[in-house]
Amino acid sequence: MEEIRAMKDQIRTDTVTEINALPKNQRNARINAIEKRLFEFANFLESRIVLMYVGGKNEIPTGNILKLAHEYGKIVVLPAFDASSYKMKLMKVDTLENDLRDGPRGVAEPDPDRCKRVPIEKIDIAIIPGVAFDEKGARIGTGRGYYDRLIPRLSITTRKVALAFEEQIVPQIPMESHDKFVDIIITDRRIIYKI
Repeated sequence: MEEIRAMKDQIRTDTVTEINALPKNQRNARINAIEKRLFEFANFLESRIVLMYVGGKNEIPTGNILKLAHEYGKIVVLPAFDASSYKMKLMKVDTLENDLRDGPRGVAEPDPDRCKRVPIEKIDIAIIPGVAFDEKGARIGTGRGYYDRLIPRLSITTRKVALAFEEQIVPQIPMESHDKFVDIIITDRRIIYKI
């Protein structure tokens, strides 16, 4: 178990280093390519209620995606994190400007005084963050397990989709019994379906 955690930490470090080395203009062009693929992706276009995330330091930024999702008429759902239980509440966000506040992880999240809870079974597609992935859909997140707890609660028909730079795709992610997979990964170069 400690060996697997050490391997995951090394993959996190290597992946973050590689991504941070990308020149800003190249990074922005590749983010645009990921956004374009997402908004051409049939499962996303057909979905009505979309679970998204606000990109953290080592994740694909989602500010533009969130705005576009609203423009496309999607019901945007974002997680509000409970740092004591490592769980999250799923909340509908109507306006990014008014409905978000600083969360316990240092990332904006829905303000529970302004946003309504959304039952998990209503989610059509879930955009799942991560630091690294493999072609089998294995993922490494921040290490806190929020999404490993969430993924099994999503309906079997809910597509679990990750957004990633090609550099975030590694040959193999070491998995522990509690780790969960995504179904599809959209990168700046391709769409990877779990094999």
